Amino acid sequence: MRRPVGRSLGGGVMCGIAGWYGWDMEEVERLPRLCAMCDTIRHRGPDDDGFFTTSKVALGMRRLAIVDIEGGRQPMRSEDGSVTLVFNGEIYNHRELRRELEQQGVRFKTAHSDTEVLLAMYLRHGLDLLPRLNGMFGIAVWDARERALHLMRDRLGVKPLYYYHDGKRLLFASEIKAVLAANAFTPEVNPKAVWDYLTFRYVPAPETIWQNVYKLPPGHSLTIREGEAEPEVVRWWDIPYRFPSREIRLEDADAEFDALLNDAVDLRMVADVPVGILLSGGLDSSTVAALAARHATRPIKTFSVAFEDAPGIDERPFAREVAAHLHTEHAEVVIGKKDFQSFLEDFVYYTDEPLADLASVPLWHVCRLAHEEVKVVLSGEGSDEILGGYDFELYARDWLEKEKPRSGMRGLWDRLYGRDPVDMRTWNAPFTMTNYLSSETKRSLMRQGPYPDSLQPLRERLAALGRQDPLHQTLYCFSQDWLTEDLLMKADRMSMAVSLELRTPFLDYRLVEWAAAIPAAYKAGPDQDGVWKSKLILRRIAEKLLPQSILARPKQGFPVPVYEWLSGNMADFVRDMLGSRQTRVTTWLQETGIRKTVSTGVAPDAHILDKHRLWNLLILECWARRWQA
Repeated sequence: MRRPVGRSLGGGVMCGIAGWYGWDMEEVERLPRLCAMCDTIRHRGPDDDGFFTTSKVALGMRRLAIVDIEGGRQPMRSEDGSVTLVFNGEIYNHRELRRELEQQGVRFKTAHSDTEVLLAMYLRHGLDLLPRLNGMFGIAVWDARERALHLMRDRLGVKPLYYYHDGKRLLFASEIKAVLAANAFTPEVNPKAVWDYLTFRYVPAPETIWQNVYKLPPGHSLTIREGEAEPEVVRWWDIPYRFPSREIRLEDADAEFDALLNDAVDLRMVADVPVGILLSGGLDSSTVAALAARHATRPIKTFSVAFEDAPGIDERPFAREVAAHLHTEHAEVVIGKKDFQSFLEDFVYYTDEPLADLASVPLWHVCRLAHEEVKVVLSGEGSDEILGGYDFELYARDWLEKEKPRSGMRGLWDRLYGRDPVDMRTWNAPFTMTNYLSSETKRSLMRQGPYPDSLQPLRERLAALGRQDPLHQTLYCFSQDWLTEDLLMKADRMSMAVSLELRTPFLDYRLVEWAAAIPAAYKAGPDQDGVWKSKLILRRIAEKLLPQSILARPKQGFPVPVYEWLSGNMADFVRDMLGSRQTRVTTWLQETGIRKTVSTGVAPDAHILDKHRLWNLLILECWARRWQA
């Protein structure tokens, strides 16, 4: 069904939420403290706020109104006042849920609010509502009947949710800065998080950079009840990889994929405000743009970013080609070294934790550009992790060629379809996109520790996953960690920093579950000419939508020329940050190791790994200067 942009069909309340449970304080203190928490995340929701407090419970929110601008105010309470709800996100199937509830006799006060649908679903189904939701969300529900607070996070972790617990009080918020703003405890850095950060360039869940502050993992809920000392954290969803994979012809898979992706884009085009596309000119964002243009009733707006004096990594020609092909209204922003460097202090403020993804800075700039004209953008995040992108076709080919062949084409066919898998834990395959420092190296670098090997949780997840095709094992690891803690974290933070909502069609859970069930060879495998391709099934759909030049171009990610600058104009900045009396990372790291990292990283002929390590250290220093008194 065609859903024109601008028609009131949704109930979006992209925002930030915050609150607590079990914190007994005088009534005069409650609202000011809750306001302080919500004020720190005003950028997530500049349009409205709302608050609810009792003797031991508080729920607050900041709202960025996307649809049903007048009718979706929060916190929202049941008629009898027993249940109160706040949530951050979008429920894309709330209209279907509303119709179902109306048929069961539920009457609604608002016309389009997905918040009211959520409340009605909870009243009818409790936490069993979660598998019924298609969306991105962080939800908090105070149920006075049960004397329980429930926190819920969406399947893939598109929206963040944090909590602090000290055995008596539990505080929660969409961003860590709001938890800290409650002034409920003295924050102390978690040295284990520093240990993991040096390997990954981010802090993996459930830990955060602060002691006793945790991420609620994707696809999990948390419940804390009166009289219970510890919250109960339960996984309510996981990626359902199948072994053996589903038997389906490639042509039939094409048709199913086309329908699912079209509907995922279609749902995310719904808004009472303008919708745009972050367009790099790569396969993922270009396909999303093509499908969005198909569903829109007026020209869509597309936005790109580039660096000045960096023609070798300038993606604008590709983005312009796609924009011209789709007849979009296209805009661009160009940033330089000063723009990049001057944003670092704000960058580490918005991320809350050290996150050394270079692409975050240009992402913020293009989001700021987009916010001048739209309130919602679509992007291509998640495609690589569910459809076998990056260089996974090279690994898949290697796995196949190194296995001992069984019997001619039958053995080849079985391996392509995942009926004879290898154990990825015994192969030279990636657990994660980033692995910059080994435990051995960190032991000589850090003042504290040693701590358990940072890759061990991924090994444990693989063991729990069980027998699967090696590509599916790899994708599972990437989706559990790298996707959530790096890609989606930077997407949420950089877009919300400028009050822009970012939607990810490739992470529609129906599409993710479908992709997990089909043969691995339809993701990373040989095409009809025997040429191994990444995201094979996506390329087959994109052939009908995009110019051949876009299909043939190699993946660039989000190219940034900063590593060249580290050996040039930024070298003095780096030496000052990491080699002065004001340097903060010496709290955790040996000075000899810091000096070695700087000297090797700024060298003109430095290895790329040395550049990675230096950048990670620089961001950690920037973070420490911004967040530690």
